[in-house]
Amino acid sequence: MTATTSTTAGATATAASEVELAIGGMTCASCAARIEKKLNRMDGVTATVNYATEKARVSFADGVTVTDLIATVEATGYTAEPPPPPRQEAAPEATEPAEADELGPLRHRLLVTAALAAPVIALAMVPAWQFDYWQWLSLTLAAPAVVWGGWQFHRAAWTNARHGAATMDTLISVGTLAALLWSGWALFLGDAGMPGMTHPFEFSIGRGDGSSAIYLEAAAGVTAFLLAGRYFEARAKRRAGAALRALLELGAKEVTVVREGGREERVPIGELAVGTRFLVRPGEKIATDGVVVEGTSAVDASMLTGESVPVEVAVGDAVTGATLNAGGRLVVEATRVGADTQLARMARMVEDAQNGKAAAQRLADRISAVFVPIVIALSLGTLGFWLGTGASLTTAFTAAVAVLIIACPCALGLATPTALLVGTGRGAQLGILIKGPEVLENTRRADTIVLDKTGTVTTGKMSLLAVHPAEGVTEEEALRLAGALEHASEHPIARAVADAAADRLGPPPAVEGFTGVPGLGVHGVVDGHAVLVGRERLLADWSLTLPEPLAEAKAAAEERGRTAIAVAWDGEARAVIEVADAIRPTSAEAVRRLRELGLTPILLTGDHEKVARAVAAEAGIDEVIAEVLPEDKVAVVQRLQAEGRTVAMVGDGVNDAAALATADLGLAMGTGTDAAIEAGDLTLVRGDLLAAADAIRLSRKTLFTIKSNLFWAFGYNVSALPLAAAGLLNPMLAGAAMAFSSVSVVANSLRLRTFRAREL
Repeated sequence: MTATTSTTAGATATAASEVELAIGGMTCASCAARIEKKLNRMDGVTATVNYATEKARVSFADGVTVTDLIATVEATGYTAEPPPPPRQEAAPEATEPAEADELGPLRHRLLVTAALAAPVIALAMVPAWQFDYWQWLSLTLAAPAVVWGGWQFHRAAWTNARHGAATMDTLISVGTLAALLWSGWALFLGDAGMPGMTHPFEFSIGRGDGSSAIYLEAAAGVTAFLLAGRYFEARAKRRAGAALRALLELGAKEVTVVREGGREERVPIGELAVGTRFLVRPGEKIATDGVVVEGTSAVDASMLTGESVPVEVAVGDAVTGATLNAGGRLVVEATRVGADTQLARMARMVEDAQNGKAAAQRLADRISAVFVPIVIALSLGTLGFWLGTGASLTTAFTAAVAVLIIACPCALGLATPTALLVGTGRGAQLGILIKGPEVLENTRRADTIVLDKTGTVTTGKMSLLAVHPAEGVTEEEALRLAGALEHASEHPIARAVADAAADRLGPPPAVEGFTGVPGLGVHGVVDGHAVLVGRERLLADWSLTLPEPLAEAKAAAEERGRTAIAVAWDGEARAVIEVADAIRPTSAEAVRRLRELGLTPILLTGDHEKVARAVAAEAGIDEVIAEVLPEDKVAVVQRLQAEGRTVAMVGDGVNDAAALATADLGLAMGTGTDAAIEAGDLTLVRGDLLAAADAIRLSRKTLFTIKSNLFWAFGYNVSALPLAAAGLLNPMLAGAAMAFSSVSVVANSLRLRTFRAREL
């Protein structure tokens, strides 16, 4: 649940408004449509039922209880359970056996039914094998195959009939039992039990001599084929949801907590609390989201972000739960635990997306809801038509049964959910989180993409780009003295210089008499040298000027939109250092790929025009909107929409949240703020602009898969029903075709598992 609703019997929903129920007993899309319709008839209830995930997402008002919702589902003929309490300890080793137990009975029933049906079909198809009274052996084998093998169909049909409803199981049950009972009547009361009985396939093309015929091979074969279809469909649905289950099982199960006095204690992950410090040894998973308080290491986050390159972390850096410590020993202080962690939020976003429905699927649901009664009416009409034309009862019966069996709304019901299951699951593996099916349509329509500069196109932090030394001075000497002095400052520009010096030259020398001058720079003594680092005005206060070569270097840097600071020591200006928010190494390639997808990139920033133009030129962006206040970003997006554009936006900051929500498609960088992530339609966990192009490609491919699934599912029913009504399909072949249609839709969706993020 998304709030505090109690899940105990009779609990009243007071503080909560939404619950997710696990639905049992659904066998086709019509079942899901019936449950959804019943729930939505309740006052203050809005429900969405997903056949593929076997879940119902229900929003409800005060005065409605979870027990009321469950009772409504049960009154419809199905089962419903509230979600279990949050698991403190996962047991991944139990996951696969549980799935095996669920599929095991279905597989056993399929194998037994197939073994019984095979000789029945063989005897019917091969006249040379038909010994005297072979029909009676066929009846002996077919009866348990149809009654016991198809029990789940008959039970569901009876349950629905008691509630005044008809589903796909009704068609299957009526069709197979009718074929079995007809055959029994023919054997006991007609001439079908005679030794010279012609095999029944003669009647598949219409025989009008009035002879009795048996359809045991059709009844048994249809049951076996449909069971096979259900089994492979269930197994494929399990595979489709494997990515989400793998995501949920990524987290560590135990953690080494550091107690008072440095004592280490191994405890279950559920006992970890915010503020607790825990140890992460090399090769271990980081137990939960936190901040490094001791040690340095490389962290492999590929299981969450899809990024294969480990990230270096040190004291003060944030780390994410479920990532792998690939280097040294770390001590981490927990900042988020349980349902608040990034892993848990990712899982919730994926589940929410999988439970949603695209507009096309809603149409399919409406069709499925009325499809079964129409098919039953069509079957009766077919029977009447053939009898009215003077055809034999067997010919009319064959066509009517084929109509019942060939009609399959299951493929329609599976078209969208299975593609969403696989597409969103694959996206989660690649660090791309899709919030819902409506997002997919917007990725197809988008023609303009607005890119926030800081933290999106650029890294979001200052970096040292160049050192320009005066004649007789080396870059290393200038950087060593400047880096030592800046090491004592917390200014972003100072941090960029200090970090670069430490990376290139090692630990800085000691500083004496450090003094910071607000807005101008710093000065102090390093290795006996009086050093100044800062603006040209700071040097002027000390009666120092930049020589012409350094002045030219400073002017050129500022022309490129970079910040230039001067370095002086021992009474002379001796270097100029260039610092800027560096463009991400992948941004130019990402912009190129976005153009390939038909999107026009626009750089949007509050920075100065000159700086913005420099970044845009480096990234390959032609259109720039600069010097925009945070509150004006929404107005920019609205203006572009007013021009007739469908706008996608990529951003990462709090000031981007409103614009992300306003855009037709919002892509939030996962390295950004929670506000931006909540406002976005797609979350890019990798924090790399290349992921934006991959996200749009995956979304468009998922949407294409949904539409192709629906096309083939609709096409199957539109073309197959007339063939069956015309008497051109034997019931057994109709059953095989029906089973194949559902399996083919799921198989087409599973192709999304092969989607790959494009490498540089």
